[in-house]
Amino acid sequence: MTSKDRILSRIRRALAQPGPGAGAESAVPVADIPRDYLRVHGDRTPAESADLLAAHLSEYRAKVHRTDAAGLPGLLARLLAARGARTVLVPPALPAHWLAAADAALVQDRAESTPYELDAVDSVVTGCALAVAETGTIVLDGGPDQGRRCITLIPDHHVCVVRVPDQLVDSVPQALARLDPTRPLTWISGPSATSDIELDRVEGVHGPRTLEVVLLGAQ
Repeated sequence: MTSKDRILSRIRRALAQPGPGAGAESAVPVADIPRDYLRVHGDRTPAESADLLAAHLSEYRAKVHRTDAAGLPGLLARLLAARGARTVLVPPALPAHWLAAADAALVQDRAESTPYELDAVDSVVTGCALAVAETGTIVLDGGPDQGRRCITLIPDHHVCVVRVPDQLVDSVPQALARLDPTRPLTWISGPSATSDIELDRVEGVHGPRTLEVVLLGAQ
């Protein structure tokens, strides 16, 4: 038996799928995985969940803002102006009124855009699939108001709008129950950051250096 045969035999045993020459031991049943863990840690009101999300995002060095629907265009315009953004990348179905007050050129995402072209854009504004309060995580799934994964990884400044409470869940198990696993999921907890063995933090290595999260509807 070659090394390849041994590896495949172990895989068949693990999957309980008998294969040619695998023998009787391949029929070992797969044990049930216990699901008795807590689905959420404590009871919270929507306002408390929003506060917890904001606290965790701030700990991760994301900038958190709150507004209502009427104040959103003005807030986004101020955030982009403070950044000095002259160009803003826009997903295909971002609500048009979100950036109606912005004094910046809107750059439509195109499939043929090169990484160099995306890197030249100052900021990107998107929605999200949902947010997780207990972990301070924003989840993108490539929806029409979020666009392709690359447009939120290459520009250096990402402004993400979270509709609260509709897109806010307390825990990861609750998030997984609402997400489609066949979609390209991107889980974001703060701006891109890494550190070396001496714990020197470097931001912007594999994603935006600055993440700003707008909690829409949470005043």
